[in-house]
Amino acid sequence: MQRDELERLSKAELIELVLRLQRPEKTSRTSSKPPSTDRKERRERSGPGGAKPGHEGRSRPSSDEVSETVAHYPEACPCCRAALPRDLPAEEAGVHERIELPEVRPLVVRHRRMAVRCPGCGTRVAAAPPAVGTPFGPRLHAVATYLKTYQALSYERLQAALLDLFGLRESQGGLMNMLRRAQRRFEAGRERAVAALRRAEVVASDETGVRIEGSNAYHWVFRCQAAVVHHADPTRAASVVRAMMDGHRPAVWLSDRYSAQQGHGMAQQTCLAHLARDAAYAVEASSARRRCGGCCCPAAGRCGSIRPG
Repeated sequence: MQRDELERLSKAELIELVLRLQRPEKTSRTSSKPPSTDRKERRERSGPGGAKPGHEGRSRPSSDEVSETVAHYPEACPCCRAALPRDLPAEEAGVHERIELPEVRPLVVRHRRMAVRCPGCGTRVAAAPPAVGTPFGPRLHAVATYLKTYQALSYERLQAALLDLFGLRESQGGLMNMLRRAQRRFEAGRERAVAALRRAEVVASDETGVRIEGSNAYHWVFRCQAAVVHHADPTRAASVVRAMMDGHRPAVWLSDRYSAQQGHGMAQQTCLAHLARDAAYAVEASSARRRCGGCCCPAAGRCGSIRPG
């Protein structure tokens, strides 16, 4: 803001501007901001990296499953250069492991339908076709579903991952159809989870923004003692909760203070984590106002700032 703009402000507007500038910056500890947005401490004030003094060292434990064991014997004595035969008594002096991933390539089985002539009547007879369905097997469906949902890869990155890791070339449309087929395997489990949610006495709910196929949407989570239900919806309105609960009103509804999350249970419990961060911000804001002695306030101490002591 320029000087001429400040001069046009009224006294009340100047007071509000000063108070707003004195408020502490919100962090992940005092708001819903992610930790990645927090301002990092200055390098000279940060502690040294590595283990702390007195920390007990730890080494990687040996593998429980070993594919192959190779014994290595010394070939010659370093003192007298005499050859050391393999049949000498030996004891284990150390163990080292080398872990590697096997080469993974798609397993492609080509089914050929053969036709022959009947020697009796001369009719051409072709073999019955194999089971009709997708050319992709269940393990490939499982890997694609895991990478797309649990690891949150986009279709473009999923396409590249399957090519780089397994040498499998597949179009994004084919991957989308693959995930749609896999989705049907989860329908029964989701119905059981939703049914448990609609019987629960205590339900917790929250929502957060998410991008779905290039559009803004919301990821809703509903949780009770017996189930957790994830639901994607283009809206953040209370209608999502009403549709999910289907008329059921639990004894206690646990959520933040967002208006769409209110009024869905017999009693409302505000999330303690939200209350704790609001209280932490209130304490920091109060401390910041105490540090203000009024010397920089245009209201000369009448802005409500608290002087130290």
